[in-house]
Amino acid sequence: MPKDINKEKSINRAKNLTQLVICAVILGAGGYNVYSAYSNMKTVPSSSYVKAAEEAEQEEPADILPDAEKVVFSYAEVPTKDKFYGDLVLVNNEHEYFGMGEEDLVNIADMNNERGIDFFTVAENTYTILRPAYEPMVKLTEDFYKLYNNDTLQIYGSYRSKQYQQEIYDRYNGETDEDGFPRAALPGHSEHETGLAFDFTETTDLDYQGEGDFAWINENCYKYGFVVRYTEKKEKITQIRSEPWHFRYVGVPHATYMTKNDLCLEEYIDLLRDKYNYESEHLQVTADDGSRYEIFFTPSSDGDETTNVPVPSGCKYDISGNNSDGFIVTVHLDEKTELGQETADTTEAAAPSDSEEPSSEDAETE
Repeated sequence: MPKDINKEKSINRAKNLTQLVICAVILGAGGYNVYSAYSNMKTVPSSSYVKAAEEAEQEEPADILPDAEKVVFSYAEVPTKDKFYGDLVLVNNEHEYFGMGEEDLVNIADMNNERGIDFFTVAENTYTILRPAYEPMVKLTEDFYKLYNNDTLQIYGSYRSKQYQQEIYDRYNGETDEDGFPRAALPGHSEHETGLAFDFTETTDLDYQGEGDFAWINENCYKYGFVVRYTEKKEKITQIRSEPWHFRYVGVPHATYMTKNDLCLEEYIDLLRDKYNYESEHLQVTADDGSRYEIFFTPSSDGDETTNVPVPSGCKYDISGNNSDGFIVTVHLDEKTELGQETADTTEAAAPSDSEEPSSEDAETE
């Protein structure tokens, strides 16, 4: 083989070897960089939102059970005129009461005789009261008697017809007292016309100021659904002088809230309208016996014959008008019913026939 050829092969061999070395160095350096980069990598935590969403998607049960405590509402069609009737109607100088002549009045003396009740009496045997108010009135007086062994309580005013209220008003000739309070309410503007109010006296002194043993009645009547309607502290609002003997039935949850929050009926009605509307927050009330209630206001559809009132499904409820601009719904959260079997108490405290009138000796002036 010629010398020049061998020399050329040697040179090519050297070139190839050099290239291989260079490639090896480059590959080694690249591998080192890759290793270093991998070694220096850190794990980035997943977004808590994404993680929660993924977990929710993965863990979502096949059947989602409804909240047993959640109240579901539907609508009941109620005659719009019924806003003028019910346990919570506001009757005062500005709000006239319009009787229907169909409510369920009972004669107090007759009922007492039938049941053998002798721990309280009535001044006149003609006195009547709305049936829903009679039972709690009896329970209030009975518990008072058991506690103090005092049987001197007497009913000295209950339901009045508008005609009889006119007679009382005429007797006082529309006069006011020294502080400007009316001595008698205008016809149509006395709570006695609703059948939901009564007055106490006592047979010893023929007076009742809610003092002594009787203080217990004024302090505890809310547990039976009554409020002392006219107090000295609220005279500027009610425009009626303090009457510690005058009790008004509104129902246990409402009497409880009004008493514990020092509200008269005017203030309570305004509170429900302004704050506890169906579309916003609902008032939650727990009575002393642990019973739970949910309460809200809904406006009436004035101009229409009926109003769609939201009512609960699966719970007992009451509907009362406020005698102004809407309805108040009271949900009895602890009294469950089968869906579609709810019971609604829409007691109408309307005036009956004028034949049932108390004696003209009834001197209560409200």
